[in-house]
Amino acid sequence: MKTTYQRNQFLVLIVDNEVFSRKELRLLLEQEEYRVAEAKDGTEAINVFEQLRPELVLVDAILPDMDGFECCAKLLSVDESKYTPVLMITAVEDTESVDRAIEVGATDYVTKPIHWPGWRQRVRRLIEQSQLHQKLVAANYELQQLVTTVTIDFLTQVASRRRFEDYLSFEWHRQACSRQPLSLILCDVDFFKSYNDTYGHQSGDRCLKVIAKAIKDIVQRPADLVARYGGEEFAVILPNTDTTEATYIAEKICFAVRSLVIPDINSQVSSRVTLSAGLATVIPEPDSNFEHIIAAADKALYQAKAAGRDCWKHNNLLESRFSKRYCQK
Repeated sequence: MKTTYQRNQFLVLIVDNEVFSRKELRLLLEQEEYRVAEAKDGTEAINVFEQLRPELVLVDAILPDMDGFECCAKLLSVDESKYTPVLMITAVEDTESVDRAIEVGATDYVTKPIHWPGWRQRVRRLIEQSQLHQKLVAANYELQQLVTTVTIDFLTQVASRRRFEDYLSFEWHRQACSRQPLSLILCDVDFFKSYNDTYGHQSGDRCLKVIAKAIKDIVQRPADLVARYGGEEFAVILPNTDTTEATYIAEKICFAVRSLVIPDINSQVSSRVTLSAGLATVIPEPDSNFEHIIAAADKALYQAKAAGRDCWKHNNLLESRFSKRYCQK
């Protein structure tokens, strides 16, 4: 393997068993200020490719250990997440060779003997494609990171408040069209400020993480959403969920948090961390606002706290204007 290194240049890997052809291509490419690496067969090409990750590979169709088509396929399978254009070099231009080149993933092909003016344009175009693809991948990664930052709560790894509001708005309108019930559960960790003051904020963070996971373990339908609503508050959106199903889930959430047996010596409710929940169920009306169900669930949460905490209450907006409330210890 021979490699020349100069700064701010793109790397081209030449794979050809003919020494003269490699030297000729190296000189032509270096005149264009490309960095060049060489390999005399497919096995060496794969090793060089794994080490150097070139921006472009020129592969001769005839190699001693494997043909260029097989070499091309193996090179492209090394890292499928990275786009690397491959320019196949054939002795003759025939339909079968072109079809095979395309089949194994080659980006383009050229024929010998070398006609550099035409080759130069193809090399330049493929390098530009490689760089453009890398920029697009980087931009897409940054976008995904931004989306994750906006939609996922960093501490608890459940949905963020913004994601909660967007999803609730979407489901509110969807259920209004289908005339199906929508349920919302608002949860609040009991006396969490006192817990933080007693055990410290790092312990408080760990507590919230464990509680978030416990809620997610219960709420597992693909359409449901668990979100961090505020500091120690969580919200659960339950599309197509009636009163019976919603109360069952709320009861399971309260029981699950209680069963974590997280010590809380200064709690006014229990010797362990507990949670209060308020839920509401409604069939949304067209042209109405999702704030309606938030207010109803929040009122139920207030009632649960007033009833002694470590319990859940339900505002069933489906039954009557005056919601029935339930509390379960």
